[in-house]
Amino acid sequence: MQDVRGVDASTNNAKSLVTYEKALRALNSYRGDPVAIIDEALADDPDFVMGHVLRAEVHVTLWENSVLPEVESSLARLSDLDNRMNDRERQHTQAIKLWSKGDWNGARGAFDRLLADYPRDLLALQVGHLADFFHGDRDNLRGRVLRALPAWTRDDPGYSFVLGMQAFGLEESGSYAEAEESGRRALAIEPEDCWAHHAIAHVMEMQARQAEGIAFMETRQPHWSQGDNAFRFHNWWHTALFHLDQGRGDEALRIYDREVRRDPEAIQVMMVDAVALLWRLHLQSIDVGNRWDELADKYEKDEEGGFYAFNDMHAMMAFSATGRTNAAAARLRATEGAVKQAGTNGLISQLVGVSLVRAIEAFGRERYAEAVDLLMPVRYRAYVFGGSHAQRDIIHRTLFEAAVRSGQQQLAVALANERTELKPTCPFSWSLRGRAAA
Repeated sequence: MQDVRGVDASTNNAKSLVTYEKALRALNSYRGDPVAIIDEALADDPDFVMGHVLRAEVHVTLWENSVLPEVESSLARLSDLDNRMNDRERQHTQAIKLWSKGDWNGARGAFDRLLADYPRDLLALQVGHLADFFHGDRDNLRGRVLRALPAWTRDDPGYSFVLGMQAFGLEESGSYAEAEESGRRALAIEPEDCWAHHAIAHVMEMQARQAEGIAFMETRQPHWSQGDNAFRFHNWWHTALFHLDQGRGDEALRIYDREVRRDPEAIQVMMVDAVALLWRLHLQSIDVGNRWDELADKYEKDEEGGFYAFNDMHAMMAFSATGRTNAAAARLRATEGAVKQAGTNGLISQLVGVSLVRAIEAFGRERYAEAVDLLMPVRYRAYVFGGSHAQRDIIHRTLFEAAVRSGQQQLAVALANERTELKPTCPFSWSLRGRAAA
């Protein structure tokens, strides 16, 4: 049979395909639980190959060590079903295998090949897009979608989500006007597309349109923040950043409590946003009370050290802010140990991860000059360990603060000058320039 976009699936069970579409839409829109939905299909049809593929790939998109048992369980079932698979499903399975072995670049390449053959495979497109995000690969964030886009039309189910992905790829590539246009086209088709809202928020962040960003996010809040929405925390994070750069730290903290950390889950992508907001406040010497403690507690208990350097840096921020030197030392050892391991994260850790984690550890110990020396060489190549430009801006903010606190005034002035030239309308950038000059 075929799915609603005409892509072959090795099943004769029409009900399974209907449930698959519901689960896929939940993933596309970040609304509902795609795993719980697809489990309904697998309970009725345990040999449904694309059901097992989707289940594994939803876990992959969380990009943390804790999901490996679920991914490996799905892979074992897919191995049993190999004789039932078509070519597309085998390519999916190969991509999942590579990811589970730590060859994340290999997995991304497998999705590239899969989409060349099946450009209307919306699951592969979204999982590949998110994999590019976790590697900070702005060229493929844009290119992956552009290669597939000619195979789509406005009337195809899921087309708005493709436009939303295109918008984010264009934004990360610096094509801000085109990105915003694509994002707004996506919202015209699907007003509740959380990813498209997020892409436009990124455009406004990069262009220092904070006041407009607040208005955009708050007036459209019912579309991206209501109901069973698994992505609202991140869009609220963007809204808090707009307020913080306008000098409204109190409002940023209110959003943190009510929205960003409303659900204190031990999920890495959620914890990263919480840490990133608190660290920005920490750099400005804004008192956040005991909010760091629950994050540091969760990082101490997890088994994520050395799995993904981007997460290690944020864990180190929580340990540094709370003075947990033993936990900080353990996380640093894990990041350093990852360099010796096979897999993509070993390369990421070697290129930038170890330097960044060491820099945050040094900052926490008030060794600010050391933090400057560690951050300066890697600040422009930190994209290799993932995240967006907006997320990685925390590195530049930390570098500026370390320069100020270590008495390197000329460097601080130069760094502040760079920010005001890039974002001449941003109040926060000008506050740094004034502080550096003083």
